[in-house]
Amino acid sequence: MGPVTGTLLLGAAPIGRPEDASGRLRAALAAAPVIAAEDTRRLRRLAGDLGVELAARIVSYYDQNERSRAAELLAELLAGRDVLVITDAGMPGVSDPGYRLVVAAVAEGVPVSVLPGPSAVTTALVVSGLPTDRFCFEGFPPRKPGERARRLAALAGERRTMVFFEAPHRLAATLADMAGAFGADRPAAVCRELTKTYEEVRRGPLGELADWAGDGVRGEITVVVGGAPEPEGLTDPADLAAAVADLEAAGTPRKQAIAEVAKQNGTPKRVVYDAVVAARR
Repeated sequence: MGPVTGTLLLGAAPIGRPEDASGRLRAALAAAPVIAAEDTRRLRRLAGDLGVELAARIVSYYDQNERSRAAELLAELLAGRDVLVITDAGMPGVSDPGYRLVVAAVAEGVPVSVLPGPSAVTTALVVSGLPTDRFCFEGFPPRKPGERARRLAALAGERRTMVFFEAPHRLAATLADMAGAFGADRPAAVCRELTKTYEEVRRGPLGELADWAGDGVRGEITVVVGGAPEPEGLTDPADLAAAVADLEAAGTPRKQAIAEVAKQNGTPKRVVYDAVVAARR
């Protein structure tokens, strides 16, 4: 048998109301010998709200010190002590510290366990009114306008529902960039202060939401955007080749026919050309 190690526990914290904390999180807060917290003051406030007395050694664990602190926490785990990681809200590792420590723990054979619970990603997704069968989480868009525009342009064809986090002071600019990349009519939802007293969900086309956000928005923000619609044109190679053949039969030169079919169906000319070649074999 190998050496006995501690267990790395990832605890999902409430994203709004303290009473959403799970019973397992309460027990872990009371029993953990080491707690790595994104904000130690918020941890103590949560513990007080839950009526939990903390006996752990508490260390700060946030974006700026995640890399250096991970080695210290791994040493605690290898020494046989459990470590509970908790962020300000939601699940550690989801746009919050935790990922690097999980990777290090897995590499050393340290057990990793999750205390499941609240998540702004799935909460916003299900309340948005947009398709939930397939979705992707894109985190925070880049802060710089040029980088943000390029990232969003690369997602323009994404068919899955997309979930983003965003800071309130950048929301209007981001929604405007989304309208430019995805189309002003693309359906979306802005979810503000989820599960809190002043929770608000605004649904509508991206263009309208960008105008609304221009007046200023406060609070924790999650944005959900519908995926790109399925193309309305022909997609099957045999159908594309047949459309070219019909144009050729009417007297259109093949090169021109391929270009016209590609344009009509929003398909690259190379794809249409390959379909024509395949049909003639």
